[in-house]
Amino acid sequence: MPYDVTRTTLDGMTHIPPPAEELRILDAELWRLDAHRAQLLARRAWLVATLQKPQPQPQTRSLPVVPPRPETSALGVQNLLLLLGGVLLTVAAMVFTLVSWGHLGITGRALVLGAVTLAALAVPAVPLKRGLRSTAESVAGLGLALTMLDAYALHEAALAGVDGTGYAAAATAVLALLWAGYGLLPATAALRLPLPAALVAAQFPLLLWAVAADAGPYGITAALLVTAGADTALALRVASGSVRIVAAVGAYGTGAWGVLAAGWLSWTATGEGAAARAAALLLLAAAIALGAAWRSRGEKRAVGLVVASGLLAVGALGGAARPALPEVWTVPVHLACGIALLAAVRATFLPDAVRGGLAWASGAVQALAVLWTLPVLAVALLGPAGWVTRVWTRAPSDSRAAVTADVPWPPHAATAPLVLAAVAAVLVLTVRDTTWRPRALTGALGLTWATTAVLPAVLELPYGVGLLVHGVGIAAAVGAAGAVHRVQPSPQGTEAIQPTTPTLDVRHYLPAKLTALLLALLSSLSLTALSLATQTATLTVLSVLTALCATVSWSSRLTPVTAPAALAYAAALACATGAAADWTPAHTALLVLAVPAVAALLAARLGSSVATVPVEAAGAAAGLLAVALAVADPPLLALVLALCAVISAGTAVRPERRSLGHAATALFVLATWVRLASWDVGAPEAYTLPVTVPALLVGALRRRRDPQASSWTAYGPGLAATLIPSLFAAWGDAHWTRPLLLGGAALAVTLLGARHHLQAPLLLGGSVLTLLALHELAPYLVQVTGVLPRWVPPALAGLLLLALGATYEQRIRDVRRVREVLGKMN
Repeated sequence: MPYDVTRTTLDGMTHIPPPAEELRILDAELWRLDAHRAQLLARRAWLVATLQKPQPQPQTRSLPVVPPRPETSALGVQNLLLLLGGVLLTVAAMVFTLVSWGHLGITGRALVLGAVTLAALAVPAVPLKRGLRSTAESVAGLGLALTMLDAYALHEAALAGVDGTGYAAAATAVLALLWAGYGLLPATAALRLPLPAALVAAQFPLLLWAVAADAGPYGITAALLVTAGADTALALRVASGSVRIVAAVGAYGTGAWGVLAAGWLSWTATGEGAAARAAALLLLAAAIALGAAWRSRGEKRAVGLVVASGLLAVGALGGAARPALPEVWTVPVHLACGIALLAAVRATFLPDAVRGGLAWASGAVQALAVLWTLPVLAVALLGPAGWVTRVWTRAPSDSRAAVTADVPWPPHAATAPLVLAAVAAVLVLTVRDTTWRPRALTGALGLTWATTAVLPAVLELPYGVGLLVHGVGIAAAVGAAGAVHRVQPSPQGTEAIQPTTPTLDVRHYLPAKLTALLLALLSSLSLTALSLATQTATLTVLSVLTALCATVSWSSRLTPVTAPAALAYAAALACATGAAADWTPAHTALLVLAVPAVAALLAARLGSSVATVPVEAAGAAAGLLAVALAVADPPLLALVLALCAVISAGTAVRPERRSLGHAATALFVLATWVRLASWDVGAPEAYTLPVTVPALLVGALRRRRDPQASSWTAYGPGLAATLIPSLFAAWGDAHWTRPLLLGGAALAVTLLGARHHLQAPLLLGGSVLTLLALHELAPYLVQVTGVLPRWVPPALAGLLLLALGATYEQRIRDVRRVREVLGKMN
């Protein structure tokens, strides 16, 4: 390096990074080294594990020895052995008592049984001290069984003259006390068997005592209920799980039998005294259930017990009043008692579970009362269907006779409207919760409708008045369904309903609207069937229903349902009008066609509304009805089909219904065919030309719009519709006129196809022309065939096949030569 280079120049030439940059470089280098070291350590660990893994021995293969899996646990074996031992000892004691008893004297009998029983009862204390609980339980069970044998032996030996049932009652009571005391002794308090066994024995003393004392069904039922009450109190107070379970089972079992017996006594009671005693028993059962619910810890269990208590109380009060009232008031009295339970729901001092259970019990009573009215409602709605087979025969004497033409009237149905109205009033007046309120209003609406439906038949109103009541009910239901609620956005962005109930969403009213609409339609069908008794009633009812549905459809959201209903009733009115005027069904069909015409106009006015499709479907159904009515008269059927085609063509003018143009064309063609058939026209060209001409025109228009369209699609169907049927007719025609005309037409079609280079006319026309020529030459060919020898046709066929084969082989050879030339070029 030259000596004249200064230190400042050397400092500028030396590259030393700043401290921060140098620190970053060092950190990156250290991180890289650490990552590489971690990778090497992982590889070393894998190699060590691979070397330490035992290598398989290829020569000697030994399966691992797996110890057999035990199929049962030691505890299960122990319990099974102890159970079997106790059972065998008990059987042995029974055999000794029943078989070998007579070989011992009175002293020996007492000593043997007493000694064995005391030993069996004293032994469990020893295993308990040593921790052998299962053994102690088995021996204790043997001892308890021996006490029962002692009681039996005592009766057979010393008390044989005592009544068996009374002795059994006393014995079970004593055994229950002895077993309970034995289970409470300090030495045996750890045993789990004595106390539940004592409780099981305690289920029988009262029942057996009532049977022994000949207490009758009321006394036996009372004994069952008292036992159930004691079991209930014990189940609520005792802490032991096994005792509580046995007490609960006993309470439900004896209580169920007691309730069933008390209910049967109440139902079959003929006098007021018997009914009062049965009611007292039911009230006792209700009190037991209510007390259990009051002290119960589980809310669901408490609600269920309260429901049972409420139902029992209603059954008791209604059953007590039943003998003093006519049978027709049985259900209303029970319903009144059920409604009275709602008074306790307002009592704030009662627990929520009790109030909720009483509300459910009241609802169950009301639901059962409504179910009782269903046969009456079914007769009122379905009974008028019997007039379908006897239209315009006679006017019934009253509304009940009108609905019972083919079905009997249910007994004791006079109070059915009262029951329905009462339940509807309860739903309206008592349900205030914002969630349940819309549902309650929907139910009340249905019950009010049912009341209106059954009222004329129940009151036996005159036939005309009954029709009027049904009509008013239908109008009210339609009005309720068509009530318009204006929906506007709320300040929070949600939808609020105005102006009826601002607190409820508009969706809450949809079930009520749908329910009202369905009920109105159902009632209208029943009213229509009911009006078939007389001509005047039928025309009046159909006119009113048509006007009502049309009026509601004019400005309502129910148009998708009411507009088709109006069209259906209008079609029925047209049929009834034609029948009243003594028109034939074919002439009536012309009147029915007014319905599809109106439907087409209405659908055009509705546009893209959701009611458009239902209206068009109703119009199409009316058109089919008109066609069915005119089937028996071909000329009028042709006219009906033509008018249906006109209606379809008018509908096809709308852009979204262009496809109906095909249906209109088919109807026009069908109408033409029916007219020709009515004129006894047999020429097939008369039927096919009305199809061919429009088809060819449509094909020409399509080719003009789309020059790439195939001639088979454009002209093939139209040409085939006439050429093929005419060819079959000409093949069997002995005259020359049809073959000549068909040949000329086929020649013209062939020339046009050749002129415009169209495949379909060329092939169809040429094929028909060829087949016609063969048909005309067929007689001459037959004559030539008869002149020639028999070997000539096979020879000609063979030559033809040989020529075809040679040509085929020549083509294959040419293809091979071309392939070889191309191969040499590559």
